[in-house]
Amino acid sequence: MLLIIGWQTYNLARDGGMSVGEASGQLALVGLLQFLPLFILTPFTGLAADLFDRRNLARLTLLGQIACAGVLAAATWQDAMSLPLLFGVAIVLGVVRAFAGPAYSALAPNLVPPKLLPQAIALSSIAWQTGSIVGPAMGGYLYVVAPALPYVVAAALFGVALIGITAIKDLPPRKPRSKEAPIKQIRDGLIYVRDNKMVLSTITLDLFAVFLAGATALFPVFARDILQVGATGLSQLAMAPAVGAAATALLFSFRPLKSNVGPMMLIAVAVFGLATIGFAFSRSMVLSLALLFVVGAADMFSVYIRQSLIQLHTPDEKRGRVSSVSQLTISASNEFGDFFSGSLAFLIGPVAAVALGGVGAVITVGLWTVLFPVLRTTRTFEPPEELQEHEHTQSLIQEKKDTKPGTEGT
Repeated sequence: MLLIIGWQTYNLARDGGMSVGEASGQLALVGLLQFLPLFILTPFTGLAADLFDRRNLARLTLLGQIACAGVLAAATWQDAMSLPLLFGVAIVLGVVRAFAGPAYSALAPNLVPPKLLPQAIALSSIAWQTGSIVGPAMGGYLYVVAPALPYVVAAALFGVALIGITAIKDLPPRKPRSKEAPIKQIRDGLIYVRDNKMVLSTITLDLFAVFLAGATALFPVFARDILQVGATGLSQLAMAPAVGAAATALLFSFRPLKSNVGPMMLIAVAVFGLATIGFAFSRSMVLSLALLFVVGAADMFSVYIRQSLIQLHTPDEKRGRVSSVSQLTISASNEFGDFFSGSLAFLIGPVAAVALGGVGAVITVGLWTVLFPVLRTTRTFEPPEELQEHEHTQSLIQEKKDTKPGTEGT
């Protein structure tokens, strides 16, 4: 759905007489409008994921996305699409995704044992990336058949996801809600991220690397005016990194990474930056697709390690808040990164903007290697012993409470 939003935004701008740079600026605005709600709401959405049933939050976010897809489908069908409408939907999607990210991330560790979490994250990533492959593959071609069709299909698929979330019935009992003031709980979550160097370093590495080297927002520019491959080519450009990511996730589902996880994450981000530089200068569709495949594979390599480390190095009662901070940085690197890339393309052109971003990602790896020694020294996903003992103690306390008459987990 986001791919077609970008495509329609860019085409409306270009057909309205804007230059390539000016139309790139409209893509930047779409990214900014999605990021701002996430930036404002993130502290509260993380707390919501820790206080309320995460399944219900997920259901509400899916209903919101169904509504957005329906509005866009109707406007496109009636030939009433406009830039203000696209910008308005971008804001709503930003709000919805602000609540969705922490809810989904914090829910996963409740569904599988800790030892199986890295494999579960890999399998979840396969499902996600499969959607990222099939979605863009369908999106461009469906748009050629009927411009409203991608949104109709998106609404239907969100409905399928809603059925899946509803099917989750039983979860392990959660600790009673904290009686502390909400602001203090939010502050505690932020302090935990700040003080845990492992969590802080992995979150911020992704933030700066992807923020600088994000090329996806400019795919419509490359598809229409640089590679000149049209809507179907746009689908292929969007598919290529997703295929690389899915292949990497599939590999990890069978052969999970067990050693040198920190150094491997640094290497993966460096490769991500180098492949992005190559894509910027490529004028061959085949070479561009190959480089984007590498971009996606390297990004998934990094995501797999980052998510595993964050989830396993965070106590359950703080996972929602920590996940919300992680979600904010992901959004900053993606949506706000789209704004940065589009703005930079407006100033210096799309090719220079993408290339400069790739250089920035490589420089970030060098800096983080020095600033956060924990990244280059971390060998396994195992959390520190004190956290394992804390989780075990909390589990025993909860079991005792659950055995008391009239006591139920929340």
